[in-house]
Amino acid sequence: MRQLYVLRSLYVVSVLWSIACQSVYAETVGIEISALSDMEHPATSVAEWLSQSPEADSPVPVQIVNVQINPTETGLAIVLSTAEGQLPLVSTSVVGKALIADIPNAVLTLPNTNEFQATSPTEEIALVTVSNLPNNTVRVAITGVDTIPTAEVNREVTGLVFNISVEERAIATELTEYDTIEIVVTAQRTEEDLQDVPISITALTEEQLEDANIINLEEISQNTPNFAVFSASGNRFFNFYSIRGLPNVNFASRDTVGFFVDGVPYDYGGFITQDFIDLERVEILRGPQSTLYGRSAQAGAVNIITRKPTNEFEFDSTVGYGTYNDLDLRASVSGPIIEDRLFYRLSGSYGSRDGYVDNIFLDEDLDDQSGGNGRGQLLWTPSEDWEILLNASFDDYRDGGGPLLPIDDEPFEIEQDVKGFTDFISNAQSLRIAYQNPDFRATSITSRRFSRQDIETDLDFSTFRTGRFTNVFDSTVITQELRLQSPEDAERFQWLIGGYYESRAFNTEDDGFNFGPDAPLLFGAFAVPGASLLRSADLDTTVWAGFGQISYQPAEDITLTAGLRYESVNNTLDSFERVLTLPDGSRTTFTEFSDIEQDGDILLPRFAVEYRFNPELMIYGTISRGYRPGGINFRPDNDVSLTFEPERSWNYEIGLKSFWLEDRLSVNAAFFHNPIEDYQVLILDPFTAVPLEITNADAALTGFELELRATPLNGLNIIAGLGYVDARFTNYRDRATGEVFDGNQLPFAPEWTYNLAMQYRAPVGLFARVELTGYGATFFDDSNIFNQDAFAIVNARLGYEFENYALYLFGNNIFDREYLTNASGVSGAQSGQYGVPATYGIQFRAEF
Repeated sequence: MRQLYVLRSLYVVSVLWSIACQSVYAETVGIEISALSDMEHPATSVAEWLSQSPEADSPVPVQIVNVQINPTETGLAIVLSTAEGQLPLVSTSVVGKALIADIPNAVLTLPNTNEFQATSPTEEIALVTVSNLPNNTVRVAITGVDTIPTAEVNREVTGLVFNISVEERAIATELTEYDTIEIVVTAQRTEEDLQDVPISITALTEEQLEDANIINLEEISQNTPNFAVFSASGNRFFNFYSIRGLPNVNFASRDTVGFFVDGVPYDYGGFITQDFIDLERVEILRGPQSTLYGRSAQAGAVNIITRKPTNEFEFDSTVGYGTYNDLDLRASVSGPIIEDRLFYRLSGSYGSRDGYVDNIFLDEDLDDQSGGNGRGQLLWTPSEDWEILLNASFDDYRDGGGPLLPIDDEPFEIEQDVKGFTDFISNAQSLRIAYQNPDFRATSITSRRFSRQDIETDLDFSTFRTGRFTNVFDSTVITQELRLQSPEDAERFQWLIGGYYESRAFNTEDDGFNFGPDAPLLFGAFAVPGASLLRSADLDTTVWAGFGQISYQPAEDITLTAGLRYESVNNTLDSFERVLTLPDGSRTTFTEFSDIEQDGDILLPRFAVEYRFNPELMIYGTISRGYRPGGINFRPDNDVSLTFEPERSWNYEIGLKSFWLEDRLSVNAAFFHNPIEDYQVLILDPFTAVPLEITNADAALTGFELELRATPLNGLNIIAGLGYVDARFTNYRDRATGEVFDGNQLPFAPEWTYNLAMQYRAPVGLFARVELTGYGATFFDDSNIFNQDAFAIVNARLGYEFENYALYLFGNNIFDREYLTNASGVSGAQSGQYGVPATYGIQFRAEF
């Protein structure tokens, strides 16, 4: 143990030392200044011009009265006309792909607006803006598409002329620029800068996902405040998660969180806990989402966007190996089939590892894992206005059993007579057709997804031969979403309308107990050895919805938004039975239902207002209604527990989004209050901890999120997040015991969540990253008996990056923090599931 501790300590020290010892490269980027004619005005440097300018000491602001853009052979010319031919000063800098020219002691006074903007004036230049900043400063920003523009400033009798050109040089090799914090998201169904979206949202770019080696849902949550995923170390498909304190319930009812992969909704978040491949971006939206998406979501939405087929050949692969014989293989390839028209992309992954839990009774690992997934895409662009994307994917995982472990000093040891297994397969197909013209955009997304899960576990998680718990279920979901929306260049008035259809067939069989020789000792005489007590159910759900949203700018700095959704849900329990089958084949039916229906509909409005003080500071407020449909329990024992009511809420939120220090620091915050009526409470089986049914209560949630991103030095990035939620029952009496749980904390809703990452990428190729993720006290049951105290884990990565290759060492939970992800009283004993212990490994990447 002492050697292991010393190794961990040396590993952490080496990572921190590499960050502290890197050189910091920064220099000022200037603009070459020359006259309209070198014969009339010899070229001077910026410093010489600033020192010679007669306007430098003038207290009267220079008035820029007109802005004009003219194409040139090398790029374009930006003409700034000043009142009475005044010649203002210029200071310059570079931020990302943008060349910034600030003109102090100046003011932009155009006839009808205080800001000038030109989008894509040339193929190499994406945007030109001229705007007023505080303290009488005018900023000219020229953003390149792939590289940084350069400029030559000419003095004319009427003002200044910026001659802009784009040189052939790679952004990645520029060591003198500061990194930007600009992140493009599609949370509102159109491409926008993250800082312009009036929603509490965390976005992880492709580079951030790769740097942090994020490949699953739990790792996404570790970088997102107020998003908690409780994954058991031995079972990736039995997980609880919550956004803003609202947890998921079970796989037979709609999740509080909406999960979307390339716009296609997943019917149950547990199906998305497998490893991800080939990601472009992940967006986590907090708060009700109902007026922009086909499927509505009560707590928030997780948008997973994969990389698309490309018109140029691409190949990348990753090979990783770590403790517990953890093998991780992933690769993707993309390129054109018909140049400029038809493209393909193929991606796949395979992973396996030994178990973390040692079954000392059977002398074997209990929770080993293996499996993989794959995806193929075809992208057809018959013209500039059309885009057709066909997507097909599959998952195939063969894992060991998901153990409930005794809560003691040896959390990764167990004695039980059944190893168990968890098998999961799925396949999905989707077709996305998009069309655009100057007046509108249209999108159609058609999808089908089939999932099947087969589970077997020890019935009592001990060496008593009581038998096995089994469950097999199938889920087939077909969806269709249609959207019409304003064109991409719409500014003052934006609109969206859509329709959605969903059909789900959920079937379960072999759901229950298969009794062994010792079963009568636990269950009584009816549990005859060799007999089985199993449930089967067929449950169908149909959803119809229409939704829309409009945004209007009555003034340049104010945007008003209103949206509305109508949704109708029909649930039908075609059949249900609970049958005892004896060894001789005789059957006794204890419970039976058929043709049970539940219908419901609702209107879900959303209102928002945002005010922008300047391009770097915006505040917003929203009021929105959230909703989770009611349903039919697929494991009912009687008429009383057959159905449950829909969950309804109002979400009140105010937020702030801001840039500071020349866009090198972003600070975002959101505060919310969310009273919930008929909150859906999950009831667990006291013997197996398996979800049994859902009942209703009232609850309330209040909290905030704070996020910070900074690039204080070239190559150094700091990302921090803090979330707080007070999530409590306000009206809940346990139906079985009569206990009142008013004031208790909701289960799986940690009061605090926080994350901090420091990362440095040196010009010479060295890479280092350290992450801290923490959670406040978390309860796992309604009575608040079982809980996990506050804890934190630390991850680290150290590597060296070449042009096309990279090699990394990594450690996760490097201090081997033991923590519970679930706990309950199973068969009268305290049992739980633990998080992943300390793991270490090496990873190799190649990209072409």
